[in-house]
Amino acid sequence: MRVTTPRARTLSRRSLLRTLGGGAAGLTLAGCGVPAAYIEPGERGARDRSARERRVDFANWPLYIDTDDDRPSRRPTLDAFTARTGVKVNYTEEINDNDEFFGKISPALMNRQETGRDLIVMSDWMAARFVRLGWVQQMDRARQPHVEKYLDPLLRTPAFDPGRAASVPWQSGITGIAYNRKALGREIRGVNDLWADDLRGRVTLLSGMDEAFALLMQGDGVDVTRWTRDDFHRMCDRVRTQVSRRQIRRFTGNDYIKDLSSGDVLACQAYSGDVIQLQADNPDIEFLVPEEGAELWAESLMIPDLARHKANAEALIDHYYRPEVAAELAAWVNYVCPVPAARDVLASAKDEDSNALAEDPLIFPDDAMRSRLAIARDITQEERTELAKEWNAIAGL
Repeated sequence: MRVTTPRARTLSRRSLLRTLGGGAAGLTLAGCGVPAAYIEPGERGARDRSARERRVDFANWPLYIDTDDDRPSRRPTLDAFTARTGVKVNYTEEINDNDEFFGKISPALMNRQETGRDLIVMSDWMAARFVRLGWVQQMDRARQPHVEKYLDPLLRTPAFDPGRAASVPWQSGITGIAYNRKALGREIRGVNDLWADDLRGRVTLLSGMDEAFALLMQGDGVDVTRWTRDDFHRMCDRVRTQVSRRQIRRFTGNDYIKDLSSGDVLACQAYSGDVIQLQADNPDIEFLVPEEGAELWAESLMIPDLARHKANAEALIDHYYRPEVAAELAAWVNYVCPVPAARDVLASAKDEDSNALAEDPLIFPDDAMRSRLAIARDITQEERTELAKEWNAIAGL
């Protein structure tokens, strides 16, 4: 197996995120409570052309799939699928923002029209919106034996899609704490360590509500799988206190990477995949799953309503749950692999890079780390307007 190390890629996929925690496109529709937006189960499917049209149209984020080092236009795992099945994949890197993409395809979905896409990848909180609106189809698990067998148990039962009937994780990750241990001169163990006096003005938090809230609640001892409005307001009160005492330097998107690398910030909320790449250049950067716990999230594959190649899309999803394929993808993207069995593939490879990836807990969390991970209950549409208003006022959005 050929491994592309983090150092070889200067920009991670998630570093392109510009999610704003419930942007205009989502709130306009959901906040108005448009009843016509919901699609009944019997109206979601279309006549499947998979048998006679051997293709699948797949929309994904940039930098979120393996490429050939010598021929960047080639994507080896997709090529392997085509060679094995005869199904050609029309792969586009057109998703740069959850809300932007929602706005792009929502008119078609709301009006019961085709989107021109058989597979899309959305972050948990946006995936929840699609599922609630009935804009994605349930999958036929008979066509997905590898998903059934190898999907990580931690990712099988998100609150928005119990049993993963309408979504399957593409990749996963952890929102935790990154810090420069050498520069700080001590260890950080929990969320509340961010509020220590020696970090005043040297801490950043994520600006997006959906990205930030769960970890901060966990710092208050909240079970984020069933948090309440009171938990959210209490968390906001704590953050407001830290803002008023100038503990928090600023709220950021993925530009926390620059602040941490430059030394302007010593500790911050961070995504596990970004830190793997930071560590390639600065081994003093550490990633922490706090004692109180951290959020495990996923960006998931879904099949939009009226997709014309549903069976082909289901086969492609299952392809990526073959452990050897999952291992190849994990070696390139460096996020938490949703197929734990891929670890054995990397561990048995004959090169040191693959063996090292197999032992990296930010790709394959060990048992101790897994015990502290949880998938947060999503923010419902009824809650979103109220909670986003409070959070955005704190974060200056």
